[in-house]
Amino acid sequence: MLSEKLVAALNDQLNAEYYSSYLYLAMSAHCEAEGFPGMGHWLRKQSEEELGHAMKFYRFILDRGARVELKSVEAPPNRWQSPLALFENVLEHERKVTQRIWNLIDLSGAEKDPATRVFLHWFVDEQVEEEAQAALIVQRLRLVGDSINGLFIIDRELSTR
Repeated sequence: MLSEKLVAALNDQLNAEYYSSYLYLAMSAHCEAEGFPGMGHWLRKQSEEELGHAMKFYRFILDRGARVELKSVEAPPNRWQSPLALFENVLEHERKVTQRIWNLIDLSGAEKDPATRVFLHWFVDEQVEEEAQAALIVQRLRLVGDSINGLFIIDRELSTR
């Protein structure tokens, strides 16, 4: 059985995963509107992935005999100054998610709940991958700067996700 603290924290993370999905969908719409369909595609796939993460938390909470508590999802921003600013926001967001996962692991230890700790290890690995992908895109966008040709090449590459 999950402790009350863990139930609350896992439900908060479930909500955070829905926010991540909503954020990436807003970013996708922005990119599409700005003429970068490949970036929009990459971000839409990211949004779908975050929904999958939310469902992992949903299922785990229920499987442990606790109640899922869905909360309102905050409206994300809907405009960014440039593809670089947008993907810097992606990287910053993923780092925040990583910290949230680490906090959950710490809480699962404090609550003496090894099942939750094991469950969360999948997310630790996932966050390493998420941060690495976002950091690579940011690095490449910084390299091309304002080169429209470079931006179109990156856009085309991101469309293959």
